[in-house]
Amino acid sequence: MAQTRTSAPQVSVVVATHNRERRLSELIAGLRAQTLPAESFEVIVVDDGSTDGTAMLLEREAEADPRLRPILAERNAGRAAARERGWRTARAPLVAFTDDDCVPDPGWLAAGVAACAAHPGGIVQGATEPNGEELERTSWLRRPFTRTIKVRSLDPGFATCNIFYPRELLERIGGFDVVTYGRVHGSEDADLAWRAIGAGGRAAFAPDAIVRHAINWLGPLGTLRLAANWELRAYADHPGLRRAHFTHRVFWKASHYLLFRALVALALPRRLRFLAPWLVLPYVRHLIQRGRIEGGGPPIAPFYLLCDLVEMVTVTRAAIRYRTPML
Repeated sequence: MAQTRTSAPQVSVVVATHNRERRLSELIAGLRAQTLPAESFEVIVVDDGSTDGTAMLLEREAEADPRLRPILAERNAGRAAARERGWRTARAPLVAFTDDDCVPDPGWLAAGVAACAAHPGGIVQGATEPNGEELERTSWLRRPFTRTIKVRSLDPGFATCNIFYPRELLERIGGFDVVTYGRVHGSEDADLAWRAIGAGGRAAFAPDAIVRHAINWLGPLGTLRLAANWELRAYADHPGLRRAHFTHRVFWKASHYLLFRALVALALPRRLRFLAPWLVLPYVRHLIQRGRIEGGGPPIAPFYLLCDLVEMVTVTRAAIRYRTPML
């Protein structure tokens, strides 16, 4: 299991972490259980100014396993800056990013490395599933106030919870844009990927390279706060991202399009009110279905409506700021 400092690994796993000691411990255990030979990979964890026991955890884990290379930042600089520092320190020709609230399946790295070999020079995105054990422990009524990530096909957002880059490609595009995205919530990973695609890096999907994403409790206010603070500049900067992600080229989410139709119904003149059911019912059906899938059932529909309204205000604000039509 030991790996000498002089031997270059095949892949470097880079993780940015901040005040998630328990979850980070689970991630490290998942990385230790990888089927890829021990000498083939290293793990670089950038502690982005944590104030809990993360630093001590990393110190203990590094003593037990020389593959783990901790980097301790004195102050919190943001996820983009932490990931940038991490991959710059990596020694392998292939860099795999995951997050501190994920646990990889044992075959994650082996499947990702194989996919990268089949698609040389490109980006490989793995599959991300909600953590099944945590999902079972989360009651149906609490689920609307949690956040997780699900990726089952090539996703244009290219989240760094599960993605592989050739180091040469990262160097060629200059890595993460820490000036623009250093302190914001979201878009730094999409911006990185679409700049890489613009530089000729094709994207592929590896369904067998699986990580399990945590079910993070936000609470009602935290969920609304998240909806109000998305950073959407990458959608303004990259037309390809808008084309791949938007509904009808304008709407950030399909639910926004359905809500917009319902809002139009409120403004109809009397002679056109016969169109109201046609405009409103799709969004009503969406809310009912959303409650069944995401939790809470029909009683939670007003909260989902409020979330969509807050998000649409956020997107509208971004549209004005970046002079890009989106809603």
